[in-house]
Amino acid sequence: MIDVLFEARALVLRDLSACDLATAPVVDIVEDIITERRWWVDEWPEGEAFALGQVTQDVQDRLLDEGINWPVCPRHSLSHHSHDLHVEPDMGPHAVWTCALDNMRLAPVGQLHVALTTMGRAG
Repeated sequence: MIDVLFEARALVLRDLSACDLATAPVVDIVEDIITERRWWVDEWPEGEAFALGQVTQDVQDRLLDEGINWPVCPRHSLSHHSHDLHVEPDMGPHAVWTCALDNMRLAPVGQLHVALTTMGRAG
């Protein structure tokens, strides 16, 4: 069985790389979050299905605390409506990056590079 937290780590790092944010300090943040979520998954094994969305949201929140908006919506990054993408569902499997402004699903977590390339904003 694939460890869901290792898989979540890989997918989040792929999306961070797509935005040129997979720097050492950011990777350290991801590692800290994986360690914190390990306890959560060990205590609530049924929560494995939600691990990807939770890890992604944790990273996004921690980066925002550091003053880093990630990921910026490629549909609106050059307009006065610039905003960050959201992970949906908040608690559920199959985490997807969503533009809240247009209520549009752009890419599954781990596949952000596809949306960025399609919209001409690859990092």
